[in-house]
Amino acid sequence: MKFIKALSCATVLAGCVFSGASAADMTVGFSQIGSESGWRAAETTVTKQEAEKRGIDLKFADAQQKQENQIKALRSFIAQGVDAIFVAPVVATGWDEVLGEAKDANIPVILLDRTVDADKSLYMTAVTSDLVHEGNVAGKWLVDTTAGKPCNVVELQGTTGSSPAIDRKKGFEEALKGHDNLKIVRSQTGDFTRTKGKEVMESFLKAENGGKNICALYAHNDDMAVGAIQAIKEAGLKPGTDILVVSIDAVPDIFQAMAAGEANATVELTPNMAGPAFDALAAFKKDGKEPPKWIQTESKLYTQADEPQKVYEAKKGLGY
Repeated sequence: MKFIKALSCATVLAGCVFSGASAADMTVGFSQIGSESGWRAAETTVTKQEAEKRGIDLKFADAQQKQENQIKALRSFIAQGVDAIFVAPVVATGWDEVLGEAKDANIPVILLDRTVDADKSLYMTAVTSDLVHEGNVAGKWLVDTTAGKPCNVVELQGTTGSSPAIDRKKGFEEALKGHDNLKIVRSQTGDFTRTKGKEVMESFLKAENGGKNICALYAHNDDMAVGAIQAIKEAGLKPGTDILVVSIDAVPDIFQAMAAGEANATVELTPNMAGPAFDALAAFKKDGKEPPKWIQTESKLYTQADEPQKVYEAKKGLGY
């Protein structure tokens, strides 16, 4: 039985149940942002693994960080009549039209790891962490670590307009409120990439007396932090000591940096968004019950005290 039929039945007839149905006959289209970071690559790998484990036919499209490519991919999935669509949206706005087309075709859409600014009726659920909370955890760590001492902070933002960049900035700033010792003196997008993170950090260092006026770096993801760490070392400073480094994602390379004393803390974003998403689809296919609009994943703070080398070795097996 095709998933479109299951959706129609659930929409029209309350209580329609698909006894014993499984996810194995589903075809799911997945529009991925790209491969701009180790975390993104891991999410792609884990999604493919989760689909294979469940016997799901996964149609994958790499948008190369362009929304227009994602919109084209979604329209292609709709034309192919897939049973569901997963999308990790590159930016938060501009989705209403294509999501409306999916809704008209009775194809449910699930958002992975990012949200959109659109009518919630246009998608089934969003599987994400609490992005504001992630930024808040990073900020509270810095508040506790500096313990009232004056600290100029530079910030590497994610892709402009993306929900992680917006929310991780918001959460961090909320944590710093009321702590006048902490001041964000520079803030610029590093586009979530290692190369751009290094480039922007170099400009921060030059602008702030060779880095002597910088106490801490907050990066919206680990890859930008790793790039920035290289820039700090090339400037003759010690990352993790001269400049504190806190970031988000918890990818393997940041744990290597932590083990070397070159990074201080990271907030974990699990790459397994697809597992809960596939579970929600299977449950919907079985009994027609829609999941909650938000399925939250766990966030965890790691520091140098958490055996970073051991964590690195464990995470390397997850497809990063």
